[in-house]
Amino acid sequence: MNQDWVMQANKENLIVKLSFEFAKDIINYTQILEESKRYNISNQLFRSGTSIGANIREAQNAESKADFIHKFKLAAKEADETEYWLKLCNETNGHPDCKHLLIKIDTIHKIVSKIIASSKTSPNHQITKLPN
Repeated sequence: MNQDWVMQANKENLIVKLSFEFAKDIINYTQILEESKRYNISNQLFRSGTSIGANIREAQNAESKADFIHKFKLAAKEADETEYWLKLCNETNGHPDCKHLLIKIDTIHKIVSKIIASSKTSPNHQITKLPN
């Protein structure tokens, strides 16, 4: 994992990839929820689960270290909310199995937390603009 708060767009970025794949999984899971007429929880889960990756992607174009950390903190909050909805589905009768999503959100949350912590302690860096 890159310790710099500015992540290079031309390198493989684990958390960007994981959060994108997780968003696709959430879309598929919420479609199953909607087929079961569980619209309210489906909508909440869809918004929070896809927002994680969106905030992480926004962080890749942060204007400052503080902005980068802020975007990752938003992603962490969305991950917490997503975990809440998934646990609710997991512990309520009649909802499709989501244990695989709980495992994935736990991994994502750990990585996001580590990035926030390491970004706070890393020295300040200049933002380097990549060539067009």
